[in-house]
Amino acid sequence: MNSIQMLVGLANPGPEYANTRHNAGAWFIEQLAARYNCTLKHDPKYHGLTGKVIIQGQEFKLLIPTTYMNLSGKAVSSLANFFKIPVENILVAHDEMDLEPGVAKLKKGGGHGGHNGLKDIMAKMANQKDFMRLRVGIGHPGHREMVTGWVLGKAPKVDQEKMDAAVDEAVRCMEILAKDGVLKAQNRLHSFKPE
Repeated sequence: MNSIQMLVGLANPGPEYANTRHNAGAWFIEQLAARYNCTLKHDPKYHGLTGKVIIQGQEFKLLIPTTYMNLSGKAVSSLANFFKIPVENILVAHDEMDLEPGVAKLKKGGGHGGHNGLKDIMAKMANQKDFMRLRVGIGHPGHREMVTGWVLGKAPKVDQEKMDAAVDEAVRCMEILAKDGVLKAQNRLHSFKPE
């Protein structure tokens, strides 16, 4: 039913980035790991923090690359190649400026939309784009020249609470994804509204 075997959360490494919008993908993996009592361990072989969780009897590999964002593909391709996980069986969680805080969406394939993490994953996976994405809305600053400061900045409390709620819902939707597949998980996640 479910073909996803590997869940990746994109981030920049180091405490100074931990709560920045660009790390929204990693929050998803961290919350998922916490929910299923998994301790993420640094594994230099895969250039990231790794772990595994069992959801509905299925095993999912977890990965948060500890390279910088623009080198995310190095970690993703190392783990995927080692475990022979095809690109379409990978789900990558990342921050998405085209969605408002409090919104998270699942989609399969597509371009990188200028996201350096996605760009590098595609480059390192022989330009295959068919991985699933969990897009965590962070909103847009309104001007292109403000983007870097925006993604590397911390969100105000009200936005952060909405993002946390959307990430929490996405974590819950992994149960549905494991049990009933992507479409059902999508339907539930896409109808979510933060309080």
